[in-house]
Amino acid sequence: MNLLWHGLYSASAMLWETLWALVLGFSLSAFLQVFFRKEQITKQFGRPGLREVALATFLGAVSSSCSYAATATAKTFFKKGAALVPTLAFMFASTNLVLELGFILWLLLGWTFVLAEVVGAFILIAVMWLLVRLTLPKGLEAAARAHVGEEEKSCCHSEMRGAEAGEESFKEKIRRREDWSRMADVFFMDAAMLWKEIVIGFLIAGFLMALVPENWWGKLFVTQETGFVRVVENVIVGPLIAVASFVCSIGNIPLAGLLWSGGISFGGVISFIYADLIIIPLIFIYKKYYGAKAAFYITAVLFVSMVSAGIIVDFLFSALGLIPVVRPSSAIAQASFQWNYTTWLDFATILLIGWFVWIHFKKTKQTDGHKHAH
Repeated sequence: MNLLWHGLYSASAMLWETLWALVLGFSLSAFLQVFFRKEQITKQFGRPGLREVALATFLGAVSSSCSYAATATAKTFFKKGAALVPTLAFMFASTNLVLELGFILWLLLGWTFVLAEVVGAFILIAVMWLLVRLTLPKGLEAAARAHVGEEEKSCCHSEMRGAEAGEESFKEKIRRREDWSRMADVFFMDAAMLWKEIVIGFLIAGFLMALVPENWWGKLFVTQETGFVRVVENVIVGPLIAVASFVCSIGNIPLAGLLWSGGISFGGVISFIYADLIIIPLIFIYKKYYGAKAAFYITAVLFVSMVSAGIIVDFLFSALGLIPVVRPSSAIAQASFQWNYTTWLDFATILLIGWFVWIHFKKTKQTDGHKHAH
């Protein structure tokens, strides 16, 4: 019973710590869907060029989303006409180049890991860009975009898209109360699509933290070998551990500290941190959004890019003498309910959710009243 309680507490605390980021990401996604025309998104991200990828990376870095919310927002970009590479670049940057992740990484692992995280992120995006240019099957991107449209129609999104067909400007849309009501509707629709995957992911992460012995993680990777063999094995095993742990975004930094103290290579830690986008719940979300073939392709491209970035970062930082020599003993930082900035952000988030609820149900009540009158 103690382990059960500890697992539930860890899962709940992790959810509390990331609640504000989840709601922020879903809110941004809803805002984009309602207030921006397809032509506006296509103009910025419609081509897989350097400018588009760089802009998508920057926008992702300042969006401050967790993995699940970033996936929902990236889907919105893709549906509105963004090319696949800028879409993936945005999704990756919004989970691995955000400030809060850098702060936690600095506190738990040190500044060299922050620098490696940033450098490796640009390496990963470049590798991903090259892979997509060389391997993207003909017609796959169009099929995935069509699947996104069909999926949203099946989830009753078609009723909300009426204003998109018009030619109203952004200023006109943002002044209309009906569009803010539509944003609340979109927020609830997107959350309804993903809440099961999110809850399952947090529960599994919480119970792994409670049940798995700390010294067990160090037995999963090669520590005795030196050179290329160890680096390659570790950067492959790192993402696989992330997939099995189900921990997303900032939540995997404490576990990364444990892996580092357990003997995994420097590049293995980096590839593990990047792999929050290929955990099993997210793969199912990719399938739901884009279809099975596109989900498999996206997962494969992300995995190869993460492994490649981890290898390059490991050898680059080794050549520069930046890899820390001392591995301090570390433990998985147990999530807890504390009175800090996260608490205030979550309180603000709850107020935002309350506002969405009020708008959504007020509109629903008015709609039911009109139907009853007719």
